[in-house]
Amino acid sequence: MPDIKVTPLGAGQDVGRSCILVSIGGKNIMLDCGMHMGYNDDVDEELEIKAYYAGHVLGAAMFQIKVGSESVVYTGDYNMTPDRHLGAAWIDKCRPDILISESTYATTIRDSKRCRERDFLKKVHETVERGGKVLIPVFALGRAQELCILLETFWERMNLKAPIYFSTGLTEKANHYYKLFITWTNQKIRKTFVQRNMFEFKHIKAFDRSYADNPGPMVVFATPGMLHAGQSLQIFKKWAGNEKNMLIMPGYCVQGTVGHKILNGQKKLEMEGRATLDVKLQVEYMSFSAHADAKGIMQLIRMAEPRNMLLVHGEAKKMEFLKDKIEQEVFVRCISCYMPANGETTTVVTNPSVPVDISLNLLKREMALGGPLPDAKRPRTMHGTLIMKDNSLRLVSPEQALKELGLSEHQLRFTCRVQLHDPHSDTDTLGRIYTHLKSVLKSYSIQHVPDGTVIVESIVIKVTSSAEEPNLKVILLSWSYQDEELGSFLSTLLKKGLPS
Repeated sequence: MPDIKVTPLGAGQDVGRSCILVSIGGKNIMLDCGMHMGYNDDVDEELEIKAYYAGHVLGAAMFQIKVGSESVVYTGDYNMTPDRHLGAAWIDKCRPDILISESTYATTIRDSKRCRERDFLKKVHETVERGGKVLIPVFALGRAQELCILLETFWERMNLKAPIYFSTGLTEKANHYYKLFITWTNQKIRKTFVQRNMFEFKHIKAFDRSYADNPGPMVVFATPGMLHAGQSLQIFKKWAGNEKNMLIMPGYCVQGTVGHKILNGQKKLEMEGRATLDVKLQVEYMSFSAHADAKGIMQLIRMAEPRNMLLVHGEAKKMEFLKDKIEQEVFVRCISCYMPANGETTTVVTNPSVPVDISLNLLKREMALGGPLPDAKRPRTMHGTLIMKDNSLRLVSPEQALKELGLSEHQLRFTCRVQLHDPHSDTDTLGRIYTHLKSVLKSYSIQHVPDGTVIVESIVIKVTSSAEEPNLKVILLSWSYQDEELGSFLSTLLKKGLPS
């Protein structure tokens, strides 16, 4: 049986790195492992690749990979909730053999986005009003722009004067690309683009290292988002000792990072050189992550209708919870869910579908017999002949198949003998059989033919008797394969005898 093999080399029960090896249709495909920027990478002509909007960050895409009739969808990072600058992820009902989905927030169901935004703005406003500083560690792409738009709009509306900065480097370059690819943003941003580019901020300026020592309130967006290194960590060290300041963590933090320790309530941190840092500033966690939550993952499954699920980029315990939920949920079809660790291979057996063309004459005949048109969701039997022509399969009527292939018809018939005690002549017995069948099979075509036979549809009935025992009649029934069910019914009926 054909199968698909998936081996996570990164992101298997793990968050923070990604690399997935997929073996499908004799091809080995590496997902999420980087590419040669500026080069034209050759793509196998047997591969079919389709991209879907992922909504996570600008330009993020989910990919469907097809080889023949087998297919895999890899989501990468995606977001099923639209935000202030990007739309929600979308996929059609592509029914892949495997859907490989990230599961960063496998057990999280987020509250109302509007409530979160209101709480965020309230915390920031209260801090700057009392003269404190707000540090918001962000990743360079995505959440930085989302929160910048939110604060820019709020500052404009409230006429606030406290400075807002974002760290230079990656974030600045990211903003440049947001301006360049404005058509990849959501409908609202595109509509207002003619009057104003939302990424040309009036109140948000580039940050200089020396600004961290300036007195008075300010808000700073700084990378990286987990406080494990870089400018965000340097600013945090300077501001951590003042209880007027605030740290707002808007995204996921991997275990072991400074961000994760602070969110778990750690008040003393051991820094490099065994120096101890006292954490006195206020700490708030407000998830503005652009990853799908548990509800969003389930929503994507309903949209795509995969045959199997494979979870990556998540913590093992959380993935286990989501795996159980997926397998217990009532979807269109039962789904098996896998969560391999790094280096562990999952093999999924596939049942490739073979496309077959159906002749128009056969469809018309089926409709004339009262049968419904073919429906992919409601498979049914169609009586026809499968022929191959020009490397494609076609289902046609037997008559058309014989004509196209230049063959003569050979009809296969079944014969059955039924013994019956009847004192009448053979002709009278046959007449009594005809009368009996007319009373039982009222909707069927029944003929009493002059050659001494009764015909019901394709079934031929004859009566014979021996000279030695003339009262013992032998009834011969012969029918073609199409009327097998009716022939079986008639033989059973005649075995019960004729009415007196």
